[in-house]
Amino acid sequence: MSTQPAESEENAAAKSKRPSDSAFKQQRLPAWQPVLTARTVLPTFFVIGVLFIPIGVVLLHLSNTANELIIDYTKCKPTGGNVTCAEYLEANAGGQCTCQVPFVLPTDFNGVVYMYYGLTNYYQNHRRYVKSRDDEQLLGHLSQTPSSDCAPYAYDPESGKPIAPCGAIANSLFNDTLTLMQAGSEITLLKTGIAWPSDKRVKFRNPEGNLNVSLEGFSKPMFWQKGLADLDPENPENNGFQNEDLIVWMRTAALPSFRKLYRRLNQTDTKYANGLKAGNYTLDIKYQYPVVSFDGTKRMILSTTSVLGGKNPFLGIAYIVVGAICITLGLALLFIHMRCSRSSNMEMINVNPHTQYS
Repeated sequence: MSTQPAESEENAAAKSKRPSDSAFKQQRLPAWQPVLTARTVLPTFFVIGVLFIPIGVVLLHLSNTANELIIDYTKCKPTGGNVTCAEYLEANAGGQCTCQVPFVLPTDFNGVVYMYYGLTNYYQNHRRYVKSRDDEQLLGHLSQTPSSDCAPYAYDPESGKPIAPCGAIANSLFNDTLTLMQAGSEITLLKTGIAWPSDKRVKFRNPEGNLNVSLEGFSKPMFWQKGLADLDPENPENNGFQNEDLIVWMRTAALPSFRKLYRRLNQTDTKYANGLKAGNYTLDIKYQYPVVSFDGTKRMILSTTSVLGGKNPFLGIAYIVVGAICITLGLALLFIHMRCSRSSNMEMINVNPHTQYS
């Protein structure tokens, strides 16, 4: 007696891809589906509108409590010069230009005052640019063979030494120097406390031991004027991979126009303990960062904060717009519902005019 048919049936059953006969796999679970009617939809539109508009007004008011002043210094000219600093840098790559921009602070900036630099048309979100870094190197694990993602900014073309920090992000570090002056005296701005504490604690570390000794076999990025160990001569703790200007720059922006925190006002000085008073000020600029080649602009922003952070009216406006749209849609749908329901009732009454009543 042959057993081949039985074996073939067993093999067929073993190879079957049919799911088990369960309520979940055969999609026999009980389902619930909302039935959208005028009685449920219209109140939802009105409730959302009534809630969102007041919330948006409050958010907009809180945003407006923060003061902000923006100064575009892209085309500033040196004293007595006929060409702008931007044009000078185009003709003298790697050079430096000094200029001043006087401005008036229209109102008192009370509270903590921050200085930002802003760049436009600068695509830090480009995929190749975002990848161009070596996270192991930024953690202080120096190697003579940097990550391949850093190419073509991995090795110095002249000396052949590996670059630290390597990659396009670090190489393009913003290096303008912005100084705030009032009545001929410099206002002290702090270089620390501007980076995310988590970044400084977790993502960026200096190699153990003496930083200069650790960096002996490495070259600085090609675009830099200073080495990694000399970024902040006044504060040795703010050098190396833990330099806060570097940390802020390495956190790439999501949009082509962005701002990054540059300095914060030293409010231990009794003259500026409450912030900046309204009056005349001067912005001194060591202009080194070229932006004209990609049609970009540079700005200095002074700003205070509200309970929501910096001045940003977008969230409040968004709430108001959504609330207004919901109320408008609710009114339109209510009008359509009332008109159509009245028409349908009239049709039902007149559907059979020859009906006889006993």
